Amino acid sequence: MHLPDGFLDAPTALAAAALATAGLAVGLRGVRRTLPPHRVPLLGTAAAFVFAAQMLNFPVAAGTSGHLVGATLATVLLGPFAAVVALTCVVVLQALLFQDGGVTALGANVLNMAVVAPAVAAAVHGGVARALGGGPRARLAATGFAAWCSTVAAAVACAGELAAAGTAAWGAVLPAMAGVHMLVGLGEGVATTLVVAAVGRLRPELVAPVAGPRTPATGPTVAGGLVVALVFAVFVAPAACGWPDGLEHVADALGFSRAARAPALAAPWGDYLVPGLGGGAAATAAAGALGAVVAFVVASVVAWRVAPRAPGRAP
Repeated sequence: MHLPDGFLDAPTALAAAALATAGLAVGLRGVRRTLPPHRVPLLGTAAAFVFAAQMLNFPVAAGTSGHLVGATLATVLLGPFAAVVALTCVVVLQALLFQDGGVTALGANVLNMAVVAPAVAAAVHGGVARALGGGPRARLAATGFAAWCSTVAAAVACAGELAAAGTAAWGAVLPAMAGVHMLVGLGEGVATTLVVAAVGRLRPELVAPVAGPRTPATGPTVAGGLVVALVFAVFVAPAACGWPDGLEHVADALGFSRAARAPALAAPWGDYLVPGLGGGAAATAAAGALGAVVAFVVASVVAWRVAPRAPGRAP
């Protein structure tokens, strides 16, 4: 779902960037105001895991693949404000370091995946969980549905930007993008529910309601999450499906794939390959490991700078 350079005209790209900046400002303000200190260390872990998860494309239909967005997972574990910050770190790093998404389209990609998706995830998850009674099973059901809705919502936002830029007609690009990402959303929903269920078994306080237990996120918890992200990036991501993703499929089907331009900025690990290691699984695994570590460090630094301080913690 990462828009490349060339798909959006300047006015649309600038408008999307302005909205993304406003969304990020709200997210940063919300983290400072509401993120419990015991969850602050998890922001870096969430960013690392989302980065690794987004590397894995899975087949959804003949010749088409999709990848996880991770917005609902981050929202359930950290809340919507922290999810905005974590996803923004991931999307920015993807563009600058891996050439995944155009630099001129960075604002739109942040808006779609790091602002719209978490906002929809939070609204749907909260509403469905309350409607179903608020118990553990209700929250898991709400997680799966919220993940599906957030994926489709991000795709619809992307379709709106393509239509606003004149790249594709709204009547054609909306059903195409929404249709394929309804299938992608099923994979997102299943994967997110499984991960949240696993976390709930190991550390139930991390997926408890806001009024629930406030056990600190210990060093082993944070380190364990980073290790899981690294294992995923090194051993699972290289096996990603090579078929075009949903956006690429729609661009080919509607004939606007030729609008893509050469990247505006050369990235050191373009196409998720580390130079000097060839073009195989080793190069992809190295890129995944580097990306997960960088995402962890960047998001952790941001969290340390903006999150509320625990009592007695030095500024």
